[in-house]
Amino acid sequence: MVKFAHMADVHLGGWKQKPLQDLNFQSFRKAVDICIKKKLDFVLIAGDLFDSAYPPIEILKETFKEFRNLKEAKIPCFIIAGSHDYSVSGKTFLDVLENAGFCKNVVNIEEGSPESSFEEGSAESPALAGSRALSGVSLGEAPEKIILNPVLYGGVAIYGYPGKKSGLEIPDLRKIKLNDSPGMFKIFMLHTTIDKAKGTLPIDSIETDLLPEVDYYALGHMHMDFQYKNFIYPGPIFPNNFQELEDLKSGSFYIIDTERGNSEKIDLKIKDVVPINIEINDALTATELIISEIDKQEIEDKIVLLRVHGEIERGNNSDVKFLQIEEFAKSKNAYFVLRNTHDLKIKEVELDIEVKDIENVEEDTVKLYSDKNPSEFNLLIPQLINSFSIERQEGETIDSFNSHLIEEAKKILKF
Repeated sequence: MVKFAHMADVHLGGWKQKPLQDLNFQSFRKAVDICIKKKLDFVLIAGDLFDSAYPPIEILKETFKEFRNLKEAKIPCFIIAGSHDYSVSGKTFLDVLENAGFCKNVVNIEEGSPESSFEEGSAESPALAGSRALSGVSLGEAPEKIILNPVLYGGVAIYGYPGKKSGLEIPDLRKIKLNDSPGMFKIFMLHTTIDKAKGTLPIDSIETDLLPEVDYYALGHMHMDFQYKNFIYPGPIFPNNFQELEDLKSGSFYIIDTERGNSEKIDLKIKDVVPINIEINDALTATELIISEIDKQEIEDKIVLLRVHGEIERGNNSDVKFLQIEEFAKSKNAYFVLRNTHDLKIKEVELDIEVKDIENVEEDTVKLYSDKNPSEFNLLIPQLINSFSIERQEGETIDSFNSHLIEEAKKILKF
């Protein structure tokens, strides 16, 4: 009987904003600390430890420290690659972690299965062949079945198959067979979408009834807290985008106790989240409106999720002074302001222009638009139009010409 952690979708390095990237790592560190404190038997990471196959060196250094802490606590870690860890070459930094002795990639495809067969004459071990299966390379016709060998630990047999880009692992999963391990507690690690969890999403998924029968399915890929029988998605270690921060608020993972036969969700609350949803139709007064709404909230040391939507009838998006808004939030000691303006649109204006002089059509159009939509930005329109009239010089490359145009536009917009 064992007690183990099931994590997935850590996505270290995923956030581009440094404050949120830091929170992502703090959440992972907290999860590791909990595993050590509870003296678990082992840890599973079901794909997407990193957000890319080649994470930044700073992320790698910090990650190695946490894995070293697990190793020093004598807690083994078993992993598979996810769709973000995937590499066409089959080589990722998960291999570096494994070679350093910090974890074990459990993908082990039996020799002779087409997924483990590569260039003729190669002398790869089953483990390396399993690693190269991440690329989806195989020879010959599609196999009728792919056989997986377990990694054995104590009385546990751990099987695994990696996630691939665009759900390409799903056709393979329909062919999976497991080499049996009688009398052992069987775990199957997968990074994919199962049919019971996808809801109405128009995506392919693996039918749970087609998967080999095991005692526990350690799933990753779907960023949700979901259970169906012994299939569990533990959710991401930290929310990965604006919508997930709104919906999930924090990350999570699971601790499974086979002796008691129960699963415990562990929430990884790092910072409180304050959602602020504002509809605007006047861009010229929007800045003051948004600041007044923020001022009503207690936002000290919290993540502010500012969702601004609506149809602008007066002014333009540029008239909303988001830098001023963020500075105000900082003055109230907000940890970070993350904004979403995806549903903020400008009302389409039908211009009824009688063209008398084709030479002045641009000037007349801009004037009419500016009269109907007063904005500071309108003063820049003639300059922008003029900057786009620059001609490409003889011998100038297209890339150089495009860069020149962009630089001119930035000067006008004062970027």
